[in-house]
Amino acid sequence: MKNFVRILSLVLVLAMAVFCFAGCGSNNDAPKADADVAADNGAANAAAKTYIIYSDNAFAPFEYFDEAAGAYVGVDMDLLAAIAEDQGFTYEMHNEGFDASMGAVQSGQADAMIAGMTIRPDRAEVYDFSEGYFEDGQIMVVKAESAIASLEDLRGLSVAVKTSTAGADYAASIADEYGFTLQYYEDSPTMYTAVINGTNDACFEDRSVVGWAIQSEGLALKTIGEVLNPGFYGFAVKKGSNPELISMFNAGLANLKANGKYTEILAKYGY
Repeated sequence: MKNFVRILSLVLVLAMAVFCFAGCGSNNDAPKADADVAADNGAANAAAKTYIIYSDNAFAPFEYFDEAAGAYVGVDMDLLAAIAEDQGFTYEMHNEGFDASMGAVQSGQADAMIAGMTIRPDRAEVYDFSEGYFEDGQIMVVKAESAIASLEDLRGLSVAVKTSTAGADYAASIADEYGFTLQYYEDSPTMYTAVINGTNDACFEDRSVVGWAIQSEGLALKTIGEVLNPGFYGFAVKKGSNPELISMFNAGLANLKANGKYTEILAKYGY
């Protein structure tokens, strides 16, 4: 009988010890609240996301296809790659053209675009922009042997512009004042060809881009006058979406400027 009592007492003591151990365990072992679980899942999803980013396909030296490399290269391509590495995000690039890139971002098909896109108040109503990463402006361009020397000489003539660009908008804003008509093209190389072969008498293009084309590709063009309507290029997302991308781009850009990588990228393309 005494042995039975001792055994029963031992069983009760062990049961109480197990109960106390379970009740006094670490808070880290307790089930997480729904909000905590959701936050953890959101962080994991963000870290795992591959962003879809669109760009132009013929806007050297910012983005253009390098036959030797078999890939798109340029200031924008190198800059984005360096920022993504610095900030630890991944992306998939689509070089579809400037107008197509704008449409893809607006429709939600793309998360962002980087395509030598000038930051402007009207665009800021539709897009959220990063800090400016390159300053440029438009300039008038004519074929090398042209006698055109000023905006006044465009009266009665035809001017080529690239669809949806700052150059096109600027030309449209002064067309009535200087009496010229506009013809729109989808990309810069086609626009240059139209001026060289005489289809159009002049065009408006970003100074750095046409300067590259004249120097690097030997195009029979020349620029007239001073830079017009200067502004900064920016990385863009649809307004109100992907704010983390803008934050990461800005932080990465600041780091690249601080460590010299930004200067190195520009120097690679002659800036």
